[in-house]
Amino acid sequence: MQDSEQASIDRLIAAFFDAFDNRDGRIPDRDSLARMFAGQAIIAMHHGEDCVLCTPAEFIEPRMALLTNGELVGFHEWEESATTQLMGSLALRSSRYAKSGFRDGTGVAGTGTKFFQLARLPSGWRIVALSWIDDA
Repeated sequence: MQDSEQASIDRLIAAFFDAFDNRDGRIPDRDSLARMFAGQAIIAMHHGEDCVLCTPAEFIEPRMALLTNGELVGFHEWEESATTQLMGSLALRSSRYAKSGFRDGTGVAGTGTKFFQLARLPSGWRIVALSWIDDA
C-alpha cells in the first residue's frame, strides 16, 4: 500500500510541476492545476523576510496569464529531488526544484524549495498547503 500511495503522490507532484510548462507552444491547463488543490488550500510565497498568503485561485490566475500572454516563453519547472513522509492520509513533501525560460526575451532561471502538505481525500491526494521560497 505504501508504494501505491507514494506513486500517487509522485504523479500529483509531477503533474504540478508539469503544469508550469509552456515550451513548444504548450498551453497550461488552469483547471487541471486547480483540481490538484483541496478546496480550502492555502499557498505561502516567501520572498526574503516577507510572506504572502493566497488561495489556489489567487496563485493560479496570474501564473496562467504570464504563461499564456507571451511574456514568459519556453518556461518550465521541474523537481530535482524530493523527500516524502507518509502518515496515513497525510503526506509531507520537500521538493528541490529548478525553473528556466525567457521573460521578455531575457533568459530566466532559478532554484528553490517547495514544501507540500498533502491529504488523501475521497477524490485522491490533494495539496492542502504549499509553501515555497526561491534561492537568493
